[in-house]
Amino acid sequence: MAERVGRIAAEFIEGFELLKKYDLAASFFGTARCTSESRVYQDVEELARRLAQVGFTIITGGASGVMEAANRGAFASKGNSVGINIDLPNEQSPNKYITDSKDFHYFFTRKVMLTYASEVYVYFPGGFGTLDEFFEIATLVQTKKIEPIPIVLVGKEYWTPLLEWMEKGLYEKHHTISKEDLNIYSVADSVDEAYNIIIKRVCVPEATV
Repeated sequence: MAERVGRIAAEFIEGFELLKKYDLAASFFGTARCTSESRVYQDVEELARRLAQVGFTIITGGASGVMEAANRGAFASKGNSVGINIDLPNEQSPNKYITDSKDFHYFFTRKVMLTYASEVYVYFPGGFGTLDEFFEIATLVQTKKIEPIPIVLVGKEYWTPLLEWMEKGLYEKHHTISKEDLNIYSVADSVDEAYNIIIKRVCVPEATV
Protein backbone atom coordinates (compact mmCIF):
# COMPACT_ATOMS: atom_id res chain seq x y z
CA MET A 1 0.00 0.00 0.00
CA ALA A 2 2.73 2.48 0.97
CA GLU A 3 4.57 1.76 -2.26
CA ARG A 4 1.44 2.41 -4.30
CA VAL A 5 0.72 5.68 -2.49
CA GLY A 6 4.30 6.76 -3.13
CA ARG A 7 3.98 5.99 -6.82
CA ILE A 8 0.72 7.93 -7.06
CA ALA A 9 2.25 10.93 -5.29
CA ALA A 10 5.28 10.83 -7.57
CA GLU A 11 3.06 10.82 -10.66
CA PHE A 12 1.18 13.87 -9.41
CA ILE A 13 4.37 15.77 -8.57
CA GLU A 14 6.09 14.96 -11.86
CA GLY A 15 2.94 15.75 -13.85
CA PHE A 16 2.42 19.14 -12.24
CA GLU A 17 6.11 19.97 -12.70
CA LEU A 18 5.74 19.23 -16.40
CA LEU A 19 2.59 21.25 -16.99
CA LYS A 20 3.46 24.35 -14.98
CA LYS A 21 6.03 25.21 -17.66
CA TYR A 22 3.25 26.11 -20.10
CA ASP A 23 1.12 29.23 -19.64
CA LEU A 24 -1.42 28.88 -22.48
CA ALA A 25 -2.60 25.41 -23.41
CA ALA A 26 -5.30 23.52 -25.29
CA SER A 27 -6.08 19.88 -24.49
CA PHE A 28 -7.29 17.68 -27.35
CA PHE A 29 -9.34 14.51 -26.86
CA GLY A 30 -10.64 11.90 -29.30
CA THR A 31 -10.27 8.42 -30.70
CA ALA A 32 -6.90 6.71 -30.95
CA ARG A 33 -8.16 4.74 -33.95
CA CYS A 34 -8.48 7.26 -36.79
CA THR A 35 -5.77 7.22 -39.47
CA SER A 36 -3.90 10.07 -41.13
CA GLU A 37 -6.09 9.65 -44.24
CA SER A 38 -9.30 10.40 -42.34
CA ARG A 39 -11.08 13.74 -42.30
CA VAL A 40 -11.10 13.78 -38.50
CA TYR A 41 -7.32 13.37 -38.33
CA GLN A 42 -6.75 16.13 -40.87
CA ASP A 43 -9.13 18.52 -39.12
CA VAL A 44 -7.47 17.88 -35.76
CA GLU A 45 -4.03 18.49 -37.23
CA GLU A 46 -5.11 21.76 -38.85
CA LEU A 47 -6.82 23.10 -35.73
CA ALA A 48 -3.85 22.22 -33.52
CA ARG A 49 -1.46 23.80 -36.01
CA ARG A 50 -3.43 27.05 -36.06
CA LEU A 51 -3.68 27.19 -32.28
CA ALA A 52 0.04 26.46 -31.89
CA GLN A 53 0.81 29.29 -34.31
CA VAL A 54 -0.83 31.80 -31.96
CA GLY A 55 0.94 30.51 -28.87
CA PHE A 56 -1.04 27.55 -27.52
CA THR A 57 0.78 24.55 -26.11
CA ILE A 58 -1.04 21.47 -27.42
CA ILE A 59 -1.63 18.75 -24.82
CA THR A 60 -2.90 15.26 -25.65
CA GLY A 61 -2.95 11.74 -24.31
CA GLY A 62 0.19 11.16 -26.36
CA ALA A 63 -0.88 8.18 -28.45
CA SER A 64 -2.23 7.66 -31.97
CA GLY A 65 -5.28 8.95 -33.85
CA VAL A 66 -6.63 12.29 -32.68
CA MET A 67 -3.82 12.59 -30.16
CA GLU A 68 -1.13 12.08 -32.79
CA ALA A 69 -2.85 14.50 -35.17
CA ALA A 70 -2.96 17.26 -32.57
CA ASN A 71 0.68 16.74 -31.60
CA ARG A 72 1.59 16.64 -35.28
CA GLY A 73 -0.09 19.98 -35.93
CA ALA A 74 1.75 21.60 -33.04
CA PHE A 75 5.04 20.00 -34.10
CA ALA A 76 4.63 21.30 -37.66
CA SER A 77 4.23 24.82 -36.26
CA LYS A 78 7.32 24.38 -34.08
CA GLY A 79 5.07 24.82 -31.05
CA ASN A 80 5.01 23.03 -27.71
CA SER A 81 3.59 19.53 -28.21
CA VAL A 82 2.97 17.68 -24.94
CA GLY A 83 1.99 14.03 -24.50
CA ILE A 84 0.43 12.70 -21.29
CA ASN A 85 0.75 9.01 -22.02
CA ILE A 86 -0.64 5.95 -20.23
CA ASP A 87 1.20 2.64 -19.94
CA LEU A 88 -1.01 -0.03 -21.57
CA PRO A 89 -0.08 -3.57 -22.63
CA ASN A 90 -1.13 -3.26 -26.27
CA GLU A 91 -2.77 -0.08 -27.63
CA GLN A 92 -0.88 2.92 -26.33
CA SER A 93 2.61 4.04 -27.35
CA PRO A 94 3.85 7.63 -27.59
CA ASN A 95 3.62 9.25 -31.02
CA LYS A 96 6.67 10.80 -32.68
CA TYR A 97 5.40 14.40 -32.67
CA ILE A 98 5.77 15.03 -28.94
CA THR A 99 8.33 17.55 -27.70
CA ASP A 100 7.69 17.01 -23.97
CA SER A 101 6.02 14.11 -22.21
CA LYS A 102 5.31 12.07 -19.10
CA ASP A 103 4.20 8.44 -18.92
CA PHE A 104 1.60 7.51 -16.30
CA HIS A 105 0.75 4.17 -14.74
CA TYR A 106 -2.63 5.23 -13.32
CA PHE A 107 -5.52 6.48 -15.43
CA PHE A 108 -6.79 8.80 -12.71
CA THR A 109 -3.48 10.64 -12.25
CA ARG A 110 -3.20 11.00 -16.02
CA LYS A 111 -6.73 12.38 -16.23
CA VAL A 112 -5.95 15.02 -13.61
CA MET A 113 -3.01 16.18 -15.74
CA LEU A 114 -5.12 16.31 -18.91
CA THR A 115 -7.72 18.43 -17.13
CA TYR A 116 -5.41 20.55 -14.99
CA ALA A 117 -3.61 23.21 -16.96
CA SER A 118 -5.51 24.08 -20.13
CA GLU A 119 -7.46 27.16 -21.13
CA VAL A 120 -9.59 25.22 -23.63
CA TYR A 121 -10.70 21.61 -24.08
CA VAL A 122 -11.34 20.32 -27.60
CA TYR A 123 -13.21 17.07 -28.20
CA PHE A 124 -13.35 15.21 -31.49
CA PRO A 125 -15.23 11.92 -32.03
CA GLY A 126 -14.04 9.16 -29.72
CA GLY A 127 -14.99 6.21 -27.58
CA PHE A 128 -15.55 5.60 -23.88
CA GLY A 129 -12.38 7.43 -22.86
CA THR A 130 -13.28 10.57 -24.80
CA LEU A 131 -16.80 10.64 -23.37
CA ASP A 132 -15.45 10.05 -19.87
CA GLU A 133 -13.08 13.00 -20.27
CA PHE A 134 -15.84 15.22 -21.67
CA PHE A 135 -18.21 14.52 -18.79
CA GLU A 136 -15.37 14.97 -16.29
CA ILE A 137 -14.73 18.54 -17.46
CA ALA A 138 -18.44 19.30 -17.83
CA THR A 139 -19.02 18.13 -14.25
CA LEU A 140 -16.16 20.24 -12.91
CA VAL A 141 -17.61 23.34 -14.60
CA GLN A 142 -21.18 22.50 -13.54
CA THR A 143 -20.17 22.07 -9.90
CA LYS A 144 -17.93 25.17 -10.03
CA LYS A 145 -14.80 23.23 -9.18
CA ILE A 146 -13.16 25.01 -12.11
CA GLU A 147 -13.97 28.31 -13.79
CA PRO A 148 -16.09 28.21 -16.96
CA ILE A 149 -13.76 27.59 -19.88
CA PRO A 150 -14.29 26.79 -23.55
CA ILE A 151 -15.35 23.18 -24.09
CA VAL A 152 -15.57 22.71 -27.85
CA LEU A 153 -17.16 19.61 -29.38
CA VAL A 154 -16.13 19.25 -33.03
CA GLY A 155 -18.28 17.26 -35.45
CA LYS A 156 -22.04 17.78 -35.28
CA GLU A 157 -22.89 14.42 -36.84
CA TYR A 158 -21.11 12.63 -34.01
CA TRP A 159 -22.12 14.86 -31.09
CA THR A 160 -25.74 15.75 -31.95
CA PRO A 161 -27.37 12.45 -30.78
CA LEU A 162 -25.66 12.71 -27.40
CA LEU A 163 -26.50 16.39 -26.97
CA GLU A 164 -30.14 15.81 -27.97
CA TRP A 165 -30.39 13.05 -25.36
CA MET A 166 -28.93 15.39 -22.76
CA GLU A 167 -31.40 18.15 -23.63
CA LYS A 168 -34.55 16.09 -24.15
CA GLY A 169 -33.80 13.30 -21.70
CA LEU A 170 -31.74 14.73 -18.86
CA TYR A 171 -33.13 18.28 -18.93
CA GLU A 172 -36.69 18.15 -20.30
CA LYS A 173 -37.86 14.67 -19.24
CA HIS A 174 -35.93 13.74 -16.11
CA HIS A 175 -34.94 17.22 -14.84
CA THR A 176 -31.54 15.95 -13.74
CA ILE A 177 -29.62 18.90 -15.17
CA SER A 178 -30.50 22.58 -15.49
CA LYS A 179 -30.93 24.61 -18.66
CA GLU A 180 -27.72 26.47 -17.85
CA ASP A 181 -25.82 23.18 -17.95
CA LEU A 182 -26.59 22.94 -21.66
CA ASN A 183 -24.49 26.07 -22.19
CA ILE A 184 -21.34 24.58 -20.67
CA TYR A 185 -20.13 23.42 -24.08
CA SER A 186 -20.07 24.71 -27.66
CA VAL A 187 -20.46 22.69 -30.85
CA ALA A 188 -18.49 23.32 -34.04
CA ASP A 189 -18.71 21.63 -37.42
CA SER A 190 -15.50 22.88 -38.99
CA VAL A 191 -11.96 23.86 -38.11
CA ASP A 192 -12.75 27.53 -38.76
CA GLU A 193 -15.78 27.42 -36.48
CA ALA A 194 -13.88 25.70 -33.67
CA TYR A 195 -10.93 28.07 -34.00
CA ASN A 196 -13.16 31.14 -33.89
CA ILE A 197 -15.00 29.90 -30.79
CA ILE A 198 -11.70 29.40 -29.00
CA ILE A 199 -10.12 32.70 -30.01
CA LYS A 200 -13.24 34.66 -29.05
CA ARG A 201 -13.27 33.05 -25.60
CA VAL A 202 -9.55 33.06 -24.82
CA CYS A 203 -7.51 36.26 -24.89
CA VAL A 204 -4.71 35.59 -27.37
CA PRO A 205 -2.94 38.79 -28.51
CA GLU A 206 -1.41 37.16 -31.62
CA ALA A 207 -4.70 35.75 -32.90
CA THR A 208 -7.26 37.18 -35.27
CA VAL A 209 -10.70 35.80 -36.05
